[in-house]
Amino acid sequence: MASSDLPASSEPIPTAHAEFPVDGVAMVRLLGPQDRLLAMIERQYPDVALLVRGNQVSLDGPAEQVHAAERLVQELIQLVRNGADLGPVDVTSSVRILERNEGSPAEVLSQAILTSKGKSIRPKTLGQKAYVDAIDLNTITFGIGPAGTGKTYLAMAKAVQALQRKEVDRIILTRPAVEAGERLGFLPGTLTDKIDPYLRPLYDALNEMMDPEIVPKLLAAGTIEVAPLAYMRGRTLNNAFVVLDEAQNTTPEQMKMFLTRLGFGTRMVVTGDVTQIDLPGGASGLQLVTRVLDGIPDIHFARLTSEDVVRHSLVGRIVDAYTKYDAERQLRQYERTQADTDDGNRAERRGHGPQDRRPPSSERPKRGWRG
Repeated sequence: MASSDLPASSEPIPTAHAEFPVDGVAMVRLLGPQDRLLAMIERQYPDVALLVRGNQVSLDGPAEQVHAAERLVQELIQLVRNGADLGPVDVTSSVRILERNEGSPAEVLSQAILTSKGKSIRPKTLGQKAYVDAIDLNTITFGIGPAGTGKTYLAMAKAVQALQRKEVDRIILTRPAVEAGERLGFLPGTLTDKIDPYLRPLYDALNEMMDPEIVPKLLAAGTIEVAPLAYMRGRTLNNAFVVLDEAQNTTPEQMKMFLTRLGFGTRMVVTGDVTQIDLPGGASGLQLVTRVLDGIPDIHFARLTSEDVVRHSLVGRIVDAYTKYDAERQLRQYERTQADTDDGNRAERRGHGPQDRRPPSSERPKRGWRG
């Protein structure tokens, strides 16, 4: 048999072994309860055999994957040393940062905004990090993205941080009172009783970030104000950190009214999800403002995506599924519109357009004319 007829031999994939100790870190914080985070690391690199004995970690497998897995584990160890409480999103975000060569996850994701009740509040994805940085650098920041991306939570944390650092004198939190299918008039109680449920998520976040005993005192003193958007009209807000939540449910007029409340020494953060508009009709103020104010200095639009979802992993997939569905629906609507337009154009070219069926104006009978 000629040598050219022999099957080409594929070169063996180079393998590698890595082994290192984990010092100064409790292994349960690194591996998670029931080793859940360890299982996530194994899913990211399925060809790598990852073994943990005591505080010793060993990796075996294809050289490229072993080196990538080793770097990921080292970054996670550093995150824990920096005070982070690791969760699944930290693993996926760290993998994404390393794959894209966007720096060190331990440096990008270790910026703690607040530490409350032994828990640090920090950005957990690159998108969240960019959003938090934008709040520091701009007077008005828009956080636009799907549910679960931390838009409101991080804005609240920055507001509390600014108050604690005495950068502002007060915090103002506001939301439009728009029903998602219900009607305020049918709810029991006074106007305050009817509006409070819409503001409850803001109260809950405050109680998570501050001592619950202090929050009522700050509310009573006016240092923290939680109010419906309608209460903002006619005011000028100076030396305040103002957060407008659920901004997709503002009308264009309400959005203009809110933004023009800006006074000296004030920062504003506007959050919303344009895919969950509950307005009964008409345009959303958040959708419009992205076109009206785009490019103006000191105003930033931070856009978060399903990659920034920090809730259950299913939430990100749900967001992607709805985004795909909406895109397909818009495409079908566009194709129907184009088809109707083409049919109308063909009818006119054949001489059957509406204008061809009417007699010239000189031949039409005048009003009051009798034959």
